[in-house]
Amino acid sequence: MKKLLIAGALAAISAQAADAEIRVGILHSTTGTMAISESTLRDVMLMMIEQQNAAGGLLGEQLVPVVVDGASDWPTFAERMRELLTVEEVDVVFCCWTSASRKAILPVVEELNGLVFYPVQYEGEESSYNVFYTGAAPNQQAIPAVDYFLEELGVEVFALLGTDYVYPRTTNRILEAYLLDAGIPQENIFVNYTPFGHSDWSSIVADVVALGEGGQQVGVISTINGDANVGFYTELAAQGVTADDIPVVAFSVGEEELAGLDTEPLVGHLAAWNYFMSADTPANEEFIAAWHEFTGDDTRVTNDPMEAHYIGFNMWVQAVEQAGTTDPDAVIAAMVGQTFPNLTGGMAEMLPNHHLTKPVLIGEITADGQFDIISQTDPVPGDAWTDYLPESSVLVSDWPGLGCGMYNTQTETCVQLESNY
Repeated sequence: MKKLLIAGALAAISAQAADAEIRVGILHSTTGTMAISESTLRDVMLMMIEQQNAAGGLLGEQLVPVVVDGASDWPTFAERMRELLTVEEVDVVFCCWTSASRKAILPVVEELNGLVFYPVQYEGEESSYNVFYTGAAPNQQAIPAVDYFLEELGVEVFALLGTDYVYPRTTNRILEAYLLDAGIPQENIFVNYTPFGHSDWSSIVADVVALGEGGQQVGVISTINGDANVGFYTELAAQGVTADDIPVVAFSVGEEELAGLDTEPLVGHLAAWNYFMSADTPANEEFIAAWHEFTGDDTRVTNDPMEAHYIGFNMWVQAVEQAGTTDPDAVIAAMVGQTFPNLTGGMAEMLPNHHLTKPVLIGEITADGQFDIISQTDPVPGDAWTDYLPESSVLVSDWPGLGCGMYNTQTETCVQLESNY
């Protein structure tokens, strides 16, 4: 029934806007290992397009959604992006979850001068002229989560568990440097990577448990992505590991991923995001109500990347209205400085490095699959280049001021204009 409702909404939007000129690309995985996370992002984009059309459209035109499936396959993402920009001639693309898929589409987007909004936390170390990063950079998620482990939970041994691709590897390289600077010895940092869709977690969880045999407090920093999280949390419960024993803080587990799990054994484990569905604000209450009405299912949850798409989409609408056109260069220029309210309270602002200001939230998993927000900061400016890697600490991104996303402050030169793919 839910699939029929979404398909019906898509058909209705397309029929209403058959003659419109503003075409919105939606490129997410609706099949494969990442469908557990990305299908909802497609759906929330359809909801917002429907709402915008009901409010009169944009520049006097209705919006036409053009939905394609990245199929959890990174070369497919690149192919679908080229199709969207050349065949479908979309004006903007809301795209991707994994950094592997984002890296795959970057050469295509920069070659064809497209405009992309990327809604998921990532490893940083990038700033593209053609991309606006509405998810968290490491200083807006990973670093604050480690600080919470160090300062609030007294964690002494860190297990950095991740899926084997660029986001976990780069994030963990940053976190290793940060932990060493904080006085954690190298032998107290355990790093492990597993493939997408990994299912047999028995030996890895046993290894993590063994890290605490000397009596030190162990904590897990999880950059595990997609449906592999189901097996990981299931194995924790099977081995009797509770949050009191070994707390886990996840960067890619939100309400959507928990919806498929028995969360009772996971109570007390943590996630670090910039939004939780449990945020008690009028704006969030309205957003959730609209989501339930759109899907026809009041059990459908909301999550952090959905809020990132919500902010990015509304900023794009404002920038198009300001520019008076959907031309990518004009909209990109108008995007910097745009502000829009967060669903958790406060205001998001788009910075010259194409990253947002975002509050950092730590949430505890509750028995009903939601999160009890136990920590929330004021908005933190997203940092494209980390201060904790020597090669990155000298770099800044300032597109309107320097015309460069990778400017070396020591040599006072632009290292390169295209991204590191």
